[in-house]
Amino acid sequence: MDKTPSQRLKELGLILPPAPPPAGLYKPVLVVDGFLYVSGQGPMQNDGTFITGRVGDDMNLGQGKLAAEQVGLAMLSTIQTHFGSIDQIKRVVKVLGMVNSAPDFGQQPLVINGFSELMADIFGNDLGVGVRSAVGMILPGNIPVEIEAMFQLH
Repeated sequence: MDKTPSQRLKELGLILPPAPPPAGLYKPVLVVDGFLYVSGQGPMQNDGTFITGRVGDDMNLGQGKLAAEQVGLAMLSTIQTHFGSIDQIKRVVKVLGMVNSAPDFGQQPLVINGFSELMADIFGNDLGVGVRSAVGMILPGNIPVEIEAMFQLH
């Protein structure tokens, strides 16, 4: 029998940070027609602070990828805090990954793989992978990664 996403999360020994408070006028999550939309999330750490830095400048690719994984953990925390159990999620549908990167850094997709690999570990190799974009831009608070996502619910 397949394990639930929450069982996989526990098995992997991953700790969810606190859900980041909204940084403006928006809903952290919104359910519309069987889909869960999650606002852009940053790399909130377990102590309630954000990872900061710019990939290709004061952070390398590996550090950026770890920051993207941390965004995934923060997103799961936001879902649990503002929606409910992650076991209500059927699949990842769409991901927009934004990387605060130096102008000459062109490996944004490899950074966002940190998030995508986590989702595949939690929801499975098929249901944990959806469509995706990964772009470079300037991000608020000098965070290295921000990700928004859309999930289909059971």
